[in-house]
Amino acid sequence: MGGMGEVVIRAEGLGKRYRIGRHEAPYKTLRESLSGLAMAPVRRLEALARGRPLQREHETIWALKDVNLDVRQGEVLGIIGRNGAGKSTLLKILSRITEPTEGRVVLNGRVGSLLEVGTGFHPELTGRENIYLNGAILGMRKTEIDRRFDEIVDFAEIERFLDTPVKRYSSGMYVRLAFAVAAHMESEILLIDEVLAVGDAEFQKKCLSKMKDVATKQRTVIFVSHNMAAVEQLCHRSILLQNGMLEFDASSKDVIDRYLTDPGEKTVQLGAGSHSFSDENGSDQQNRRILRAVRLLDADGNSRENFVIGKPLTIEIDVEGVSAIPGAWIGVIFHSSLGHTIASINTGMTKTRVAQPRSAPETARLQIPRLPFTPGSYWISVSITRGLLGRVDFCDRAVKFQVESGDVYGTGYALSGENGLVFLDGSWEIVPASGGTTIAP
Repeated sequence: MGGMGEVVIRAEGLGKRYRIGRHEAPYKTLRESLSGLAMAPVRRLEALARGRPLQREHETIWALKDVNLDVRQGEVLGIIGRNGAGKSTLLKILSRITEPTEGRVVLNGRVGSLLEVGTGFHPELTGRENIYLNGAILGMRKTEIDRRFDEIVDFAEIERFLDTPVKRYSSGMYVRLAFAVAAHMESEILLIDEVLAVGDAEFQKKCLSKMKDVATKQRTVIFVSHNMAAVEQLCHRSILLQNGMLEFDASSKDVIDRYLTDPGEKTVQLGAGSHSFSDENGSDQQNRRILRAVRLLDADGNSRENFVIGKPLTIEIDVEGVSAIPGAWIGVIFHSSLGHTIASINTGMTKTRVAQPRSAPETARLQIPRLPFTPGSYWISVSITRGLLGRVDFCDRAVKFQVESGDVYGTGYALSGENGLVFLDGSWEIVPASGGTTIAP
């Protein structure tokens, strides 16, 4: 920590408890409250007389429990953990969006946060007007926005559309503008949650470069991401959260190694290559799962964990309520054993429409005719996003599978991991330099 300054963030015994269970109206009259108290003993006696178990009014869960953490000025800290581990809850407490149930946080400096891309944007206002509106919501003064205005517009690459209402922006333009405003805020502490989950590859590279630039100016950055390569590249130190508790605090490389070798399963295994997600780890606004299950199937429709390179792979994802989400995309991300993203595909890329709203569960099916990965271990993450505007539900490394060697070219040459991560489904031909017929073998 030689070059780091004083402690600017200190969390002591931090805990956050949420109440789950039956939903009740937020307000009651005095008569309703008194009536409820008077009738409670009668209801308990009736339940016992009928042999029914007593129903609890609600249950509680700890999203965070006993978290102690110091972050110094100029430090870039990564936060790693599976979905539901408490990462976003921690950032919401640090950004003063929510209060802790126990413990305390001491912050020394102004906090800027990008926890949900586009929060505070008004669709009817122009890009110019939304820069000032969003900047004000993030705590920027008008003179500060004036001074950084040209930099924000240049970073977002929206100069031609500056006076166009943002409701006419593409998803990519919307995301670029939101990040540009937050990243150019002159705050001492910057909190960033999964910004690299949106946007194209070039924009993600630009975001990383900007965050590095912010860190070199002795501003403190806390970065939450499922992108292990980005965390290792950007953060010297990281922490691992599991079930709301701080499990490991060390160099990013060591924390990532611990995370990848000890996944801390939040899923229930149904059989080889098939998993079901637990309800308590949902990430939508009602804290419920939209993703229900995922299965890996071979050409015969059998669920399995081992596949042969070049053979068919079908991924089935059970969802519930996704068709009611406007602009929903269902997607999968493939990761190598080291956590690097090597491929991704979603229904938005292929322009596959999600069905009209209906309450019945649905199954999304992705068919890969020839599995392109060379022998080794791989992970699949599953996501529901609202276009490019952020995740609605997500499970990192939901299913692990193995790829075995095979003769994909039909020549007797079996590919191995030494041939790279993927095989190229191509063919050679050799022709005379001056043109003419192909030289036969």
